[in-house]
Amino acid sequence: MSGTASASSNGVLLDAIDVSKSVQGPEGRLDILSNVSLQVRDGESFAIVGASGSGKTTLLGLLAGLDTPSHGRISLDGHALETMDEEARADLRRRLVGFVFQSFHLLPALTAEENVMLPLELEGRDDARARAREALEAVELAPRRRHYPAQLSGGEQQRVAIARAFVHQPRLLFADEPTGNLDQRTGHHISDLMFSLNHDHRTTLVLVTHDPKLAARCTRQVELDNGHVIAPRTSAAVAP
Repeated sequence: MSGTASASSNGVLLDAIDVSKSVQGPEGRLDILSNVSLQVRDGESFAIVGASGSGKTTLLGLLAGLDTPSHGRISLDGHALETMDEEARADLRRRLVGFVFQSFHLLPALTAEENVMLPLELEGRDDARARAREALEAVELAPRRRHYPAQLSGGEQQRVAIARAFVHQPRLLFADEPTGNLDQRTGHHISDLMFSLNHDHRTTLVLVTHDPKLAARCTRQVELDNGHVIAPRTSAAVAP
């Protein structure tokens, strides 16, 4: 497609221009984001940082096409998200994107293994079960593969969600506080997995985090303050 070719030619996978988001509250309009512009290049790692309530998770959802901006434009792999309906955005996400969110979004009626298999089954992959087991091995949860989400701790559920995000080796991985529910050892292991995916497979990584050490491992950072971008920063990235 011409849009994809254009994205590849200049190396920009994700492009946001003057993006704003407002909602109507009981006391009138609430501005969550104001004129945010940023670019994420193919294969880089990019951190969105800022205090609670600064608009980080809202921005992540807009960049992923899970919500639409009140104003501005967002392009993902050359596709203008604001011109696409939800079905088209969902298809684009299915083909390009993996997600790790704080709330896990695991299906309660499926085992850990079945939850991880789901993205591959939607693609019609014959190796879904084998790939799911490999992904659960990578997050040290193979012995719990037949357990349901209710039988897992919060940290274990987060690791299942991360395995599901990794399993189809997405071109772009969005992560919202990916280590927030994990102990220090497991959090470090999961961080290493994300940056290995970024390094070994050139998976573009966009993450929201409160952890300055995790943000510093990214090649670039942008800080939000009250919905506004503070000057972007280049990190002294740590090798995976």
